Amino acid sequence: MNFVPTVLKQDFTIDHIYTVHYFEFSKNYVYEGESHPFWEFVYVDKGEVDAVREGELVHLTKGQILFHKPNEFHTLMADGKSAPNILIVSFNCSSEAMSFFENMIANIGDKERRLMATIIAESEMAFSTPLDDPWTIRLERNENADFGCEQFIKISLEWLLLSIIRNSNAKQSAAPVSLIKENSQNEIFDKIVKYMEDNLDKQLMLSEICRDNLVSRSYLQKLFREKTGGGAIDYFNRLKINAAKRMIRESSGNFTDISLSLGYNSIHYFSRQFKSMTGMTLSEYASSVKILTGKNNKI
Repeated sequence: MNFVPTVLKQDFTIDHIYTVHYFEFSKNYVYEGESHPFWEFVYVDKGEVDAVREGELVHLTKGQILFHKPNEFHTLMADGKSAPNILIVSFNCSSEAMSFFENMIANIGDKERRLMATIIAESEMAFSTPLDDPWTIRLERNENADFGCEQFIKISLEWLLLSIIRNSNAKQSAAPVSLIKENSQNEIFDKIVKYMEDNLDKQLMLSEICRDNLVSRSYLQKLFREKTGGGAIDYFNRLKINAAKRMIRESSGNFTDISLSLGYNSIHYFSRQFKSMTGMTLSEYASSVKILTGKNNKI
């Protein structure tokens, strides 16, 4: 008989991993964030953490896994209450099926936990690089590793992805994830606006806003364009001018005092920006308020 071989279909092929980490963080741990051109997942083995991915705030509890797609800016921080244990694995996979894991948050069962335990155990044997070294950029091979360690890692990772897809109901998770994302965007926007309001006495730069609010520059600009129709710095400057108008109405010092209290180094620059945004000079606005006040007093 002439047998015809069947080439086995592979929905996931993982040939490259970048890092395997197992961390025991303090309850106040904060990671400032990064982005990279490969996939990463974060699994909470103990405790709870807050993650931010492109501005989306996500609270993760024990037994949950979160995926970061390539080039997605993300951060991680403990919740200040518990000291979490976290497994983080970064890898390259160009399979089309990986699109399933975009914005994915899933609860992990016993089978998936056993696969993760295998990944950790085999990584400890396969590599001499400590799994708790946060500065790892390359895994160094252990010359005395047991036979097949790296292949066990590959198989376990692929099996893990297949298992999560089989156990997930995409239709049920799509709507909640979308709603969570929208609510998170509003929460991030409100947080940044509050940050701006608390720093009206400074000349903030985009880099400072991003750093202090754990968001990427591209996400910050996109968020403010969607919410306000303009950029983040434009919005911040308008907050300053609105504050200046309020101070003028309340007679909170002369124009120079107001300028200094709002972080302007030059009264002339403050005056130009005020006129550009209001269409009036400082004196014209002050006079118009006085006239309006006078009229209101006569009613």
